[in-house]
Amino acid sequence: MWTVPSVFPAQSAMQKIITENETRAVYNLHNKMVEVHVTDVLEVQVGRRLQERKLKLALAESCTGGLIGHRITDLPGSSEFFWGSIVAYAYEAKVALLGVSWDTLNLRGAVSAETVLEMARGARRVLSTDIGVSVSGIAGPGGGTEEKPVGTTWIGLVTGDGVWAKPYRFSGDRGQNKASAADAALQLLLDYLNGKMENQEK
Repeated sequence: MWTVPSVFPAQSAMQKIITENETRAVYNLHNKMVEVHVTDVLEVQVGRRLQERKLKLALAESCTGGLIGHRITDLPGSSEFFWGSIVAYAYEAKVALLGVSWDTLNLRGAVSAETVLEMARGARRVLSTDIGVSVSGIAGPGGGTEEKPVGTTWIGLVTGDGVWAKPYRFSGDRGQNKASAADAALQLLLDYLNGKMENQEK
């Protein structure tokens, strides 16, 4: 729990804000402070389900630059289910560290279904885990094209029982697009762990 000075007016005696990830902020008139309770953010839910199912996770991150791994390692005890994150930003790193094919990169580009699946397979293989999740996108402000504008992002998921790749289009600035991509990757993983993706196998 974090406590921060209030900027809410006094008449907002007990204002409660609940986000989609169950973050709660409550204004307390007595001490004029805001108490923020973070209960079930995505990484907490993912960590709980990985532990329950005794599964190990590896990440391959490009545009998020390690942000997903950072969020997961904020959880105490995450080494029980999280083996590591490979940040492969340049083409050369994707090839050398994850085994992504130069043909795939040259023909499809780094931001494509084919590339994120090869990235996820590579992370899963290199770190010997049950699950590999990958992200590659155009965070901005430059780098976009008519076909792939800024905010275009692909997320890959490779497991022992299926592979999935999903496209996204975010519309924020660079930092917001990175944060949105991290959220989307964690949500995709959580959907898989909760058994919601049986019909999305590619």
